[in-house]
Amino acid sequence: MTNNKKGFTLIELLIVVVIIGILAAIAIPKFANTKEKAYVASMKSDLRNLITAQEAYFSDNNSSYASALTNLGTNYKASSGVTVTIGTVTNTGWDATAKHNATAKTCKISVGGASTAEGEPICT
Repeated sequence: MTNNKKGFTLIELLIVVVIIGILAAIAIPKFANTKEKAYVASMKSDLRNLITAQEAYFSDNNSSYASALTNLGTNYKASSGVTVTIGTVTNTGWDATAKHNATAKTCKISVGGASTAEGEPICT
């Protein structure tokens, strides 16, 4: 009489489950970091778009920058979840801050000021 059993043993199945668990534990933090990078990229993009809107406003309004986002009208709209705030505005420049509701990071930009990173968003 031949004993012909087919299938996996309990030990083999447990080893496969453990290997899948280890791979998931490695991959999940990498995906969380990817989301954070996407939020920061969104804030940087909004600040760069604000530069374009401010320059259009400057050109149309007797060489003065907009002191609030509402002054820009339909020329500028921030991405979903991003809050952009215009800070100090002078005749020669302005600065702004962007925050996303899903991250603690904040991005800032300065145009026409004494900043060393002129026109480049800096995130902390």
